[in-house]
Amino acid sequence: MNKQILVVAAHSDDEVLGCAGTIVRHINAGDKVHLLFMTDGVGSRLGVNISVNSRILAAENSAKILGVTSVENLDFPDNRMDEVALLDIVQSLEGVIYKIKPDVVYTHHIGDLNIDHQITHKALITACRPQSGFCVKEIYTFEIPSSTEWNTPGVEPFSPNVYIDITDYIDIKKQALEVYSKEMRQPPHSRSIDNTIRLNALRGNSVGVDYAEAFMLIRMSR
Repeated sequence: MNKQILVVAAHSDDEVLGCAGTIVRHINAGDKVHLLFMTDGVGSRLGVNISVNSRILAAENSAKILGVTSVENLDFPDNRMDEVALLDIVQSLEGVIYKIKPDVVYTHHIGDLNIDHQITHKALITACRPQSGFCVKEIYTFEIPSSTEWNTPGVEPFSPNVYIDITDYIDIKKQALEVYSKEMRQPPHSRSIDNTIRLNALRGNSVGVDYAEAFMLIRMSR
């Protein structure tokens, strides 16, 4: 039976960094993948020559490469989601979940350094409170280079327990990363294309495949 998949990302490019290969794998299996971005990803930046429109265009082009079904942005303030009442964020997420009725959700790790990542996670978990007949059966969190590994040591470390083989889709992931070239950094920066691919190689080699994306399973119900 085909599934509805929802990826909830604080900023456009997080979906590619964290789970682009898994997205394509779902689509190739016949699932429908929906992307939900919480912010415009650039509103908090000073002296950076990246417009909201160019970021939106990059997200749309990346979505076409991946083959997703829908893309939506909730337009919360970039890197200031902590200034918004959590209830307002939760209710916005609940509206999307009610509309899409996803079986599986992917989102940020609670221990990420970025405040928008943390709040996205909290709001998603709240919106996905397990209740009788609730649509969401699986929740996973992904890792984002330059956020997941940059927090204070010992603060909610990312400890993956699910590895998805993306060997057949690593080239597509690289194409999608290149669409976000303005967001990527040059090596040896953690959020470079080279390092992201190396991280996927490390995760893959950890479980005996060439490339993998790693996740923490938060909840699964059958």
